[in-house]
Amino acid sequence: MIATLEEAQNLKRASSRTAVASLEAVSKNYGEIRALRNVNFTVRAGQVVALLGPNGAGKTTAVKLLLGLMQPNSGKTRVFGGDPTNPQNRMRTGAMLQVGKVPETLRVREHIDLFSSYYPKPMPLEEVLAICGDPDLLFLDEPTVGLDVEARRALWEEIRRLVERGKTVLLTTHYLEEADALADRIAVINQGEIIAEGTPAEIKAQTGGKRIRCITALSRASLLQIPGVTDAKHDREAVEIRAREAEPVVRALLARDPSLSGLEITSAGLEEAFLALTQDNGENANRQN
Repeated sequence: MIATLEEAQNLKRASSRTAVASLEAVSKNYGEIRALRNVNFTVRAGQVVALLGPNGAGKTTAVKLLLGLMQPNSGKTRVFGGDPTNPQNRMRTGAMLQVGKVPETLRVREHIDLFSSYYPKPMPLEEVLAICGDPDLLFLDEPTVGLDVEARRALWEEIRRLVERGKTVLLTTHYLEEADALADRIAVINQGEIIAEGTPAEIKAQTGGKRIRCITALSRASLLQIPGVTDAKHDREAVEIRAREAEPVVRALLARDPSLSGLEITSAGLEEAFLALTQDNGENANRQN
C-alpha cells in the first residue's frame, strides 16, 4: 500500500522524535583541559543536525565520544539506545573524520572494498561516496574542507538523498552556509558547552534584527541616535546599519536624508547569529573567571 503524503509526513514527524544518538550530562577532560562540560545533546532520527563552534569548542570530542573512540569522564553516551562500541551499533554507523590514514599501497577500489566488508549490506560500488556501508547514522566531521564549489554542492545533494531515505546525519562544519542549507537543527557549542540549539531560523532569530545598507550623508553618530538602531559602520561608499526592525529606521533615514540611495534590507544571517552567540559566551565566561 502506498502511503499518502499526510501519512508520510506523520511518519517523518514520529521518527524525528526518536533519539538515535545522545550525550547525557557528559564531561570530558584532557588532563587539566575540560573539553566538554556537562553536555546534553541529542541527534534525532531522519534529520541533519549541525554541530557548530569555534576551533577547540569541543565538536570533534563530541563526535569521537558518540563513535565510541573515547570514553567520557562522567555522563552517558548512547547510540541507538546503547553503547556506541556495541558491534551491532557500529555496523549501523558510518563516519568521515578530519584525521585519518589509509594504507598507501591500496588502490581506491581496494580501499572501498575493505571498508565495505565491515558492514552487512554495503552499498554498490557505483553509488559509493564515503558512505560505503550504507549506515543509518552518519558522522561527517568537516566533510567539505578542501573541496571546490562543484564538489561541495554534489556532496550536499548526496546528504539530502540520504536523509530522504530515512538516514540521520551529524555534521560539523565551519561553513555556515553549509549548515544553513542542510541542517534541520543546529547546536552551537563553545568552550565545551552547548550555548544554543534549534532550527536554523530559530538560531538566527536569537540575535534577530535586520541589516540595512545604504548611501547616506548622515554621520555614524547621527545614525546611532535613530531609535531602533543597534550599530552602524561605514563600508566603502555605503554604511551598514543594524536594527531591531527595518521599517521605522528606514522611514527615519528618509526623513533625515532625502538624498539617501542604494537602499538594501536583509535579515540577519547564520554567520551574524553564530558570531554574536560565541562572542557573547566568551565574554561572559571571561567575566566569570
